[in-house]
Amino acid sequence: MFEHQQKDHIDAVMKANPEFRRLYHHHQELDSKVRDAELGVLPMHDAQLHGMKKEKLLLKDRLTRMWSEIGNA
Repeated sequence: MFEHQQKDHIDAVMKANPEFRRLYHHHQELDSKVRDAELGVLPMHDAQLHGMKKEKLLLKDRLTRMWSEIGNA
């Protein structure tokens, strides 16, 4: 997420906005767990995996909105 943004800009936003930082790290954690579950490294029921994917998508949407608001501020 935000791969096309400069790392120093992302770092500055995370430093200035604790809510963005918290959501970003939670998204990264979910991304890692989903990837591990899909690879079979992390055993998980399909319903649990589906819920994690849904939460991850909701976080991405929220982070994208926040990023857009920060860019327009």
